Amino acid sequence: MAPDALRPCAAQPLDGTLVIKLGYRGGGFSGIAEQPGQRTVGMELRHALETSLRRPVQMELAGRTDAGVHALGQYVSVPVTTAELALRGSRLVSSLVALTPDDISVCGIFRADPGFSARFDAVRRHYRYHIACGSMRPVMAWEHAWWLRTIAALDVAAMERAAACLVGEHDFRSFCKARSAQLIKDDGRSTCRFLERVGVAQVTGVFEPLVAIDVCGNAFLHNMVRIIVGSLVEVGCGRRDPQWLIDALEARDRRAAGPTAPARGLVLMGVDYPTDALVPWE
Repeated sequence: MAPDALRPCAAQPLDGTLVIKLGYRGGGFSGIAEQPGQRTVGMELRHALETSLRRPVQMELAGRTDAGVHALGQYVSVPVTTAELALRGSRLVSSLVALTPDDISVCGIFRADPGFSARFDAVRRHYRYHIACGSMRPVMAWEHAWWLRTIAALDVAAMERAAACLVGEHDFRSFCKARSAQLIKDDGRSTCRFLERVGVAQVTGVFEPLVAIDVCGNAFLHNMVRIIVGSLVEVGCGRRDPQWLIDALEARDRRAAGPTAPARGLVLMGVDYPTDALVPWE
């Protein structure tokens, strides 16, 4: 007998929103956005949702992550019907877990009002980037850290001073993929963004020392966090002065900032929403 999460409910009005909190290991995906002929997180989730609900679904993502980027707190919103709102949360979670592969984790589901958008209702997004230094290849952190094998240690204090230059509202055009920045300009949109925090610290991963860079802001440009990380590493290696980040911002030119750090070290840690916007789906 099919579980209640599999009962069809076509041609009914969409009266609420299902919000799914996802985690995934990004190494096996070509990003989260659906792409023809590519394995993506969005493709796998759509298959699971449409099989569970027995109808086509419309999904909206809190943030797009590129190929190789991981997540512990990605959010996806899906409009649902009154009948679907009556489904038991535990059965729906069980169905989604059974239908998704091992590199995706359904961390929780929530109810939200009709019209809720995981993307546009987000207040802030939190990212973390991990770096491993030294000649010893990281073991447990291998899949989620950038290994700087020729660098014994980074100057974390200098990186913190440089990071402080990025906090606040700035035009981050220099920290955006050049082609994407041009498209934004052609559309008449702004490359200004507000960062609440950029922190650098030495942490211990799973038994291994790492440098963690935390970036929190309202929204991000294409490759923005990874370019920030690449620029901070230039400072941490002693190749650039911390004040160089100010010059890079003012240049509004991708060539003025540092390299784009590899995708594997980046994790979308979480997304904040207004208080009471999400209600746990029991």
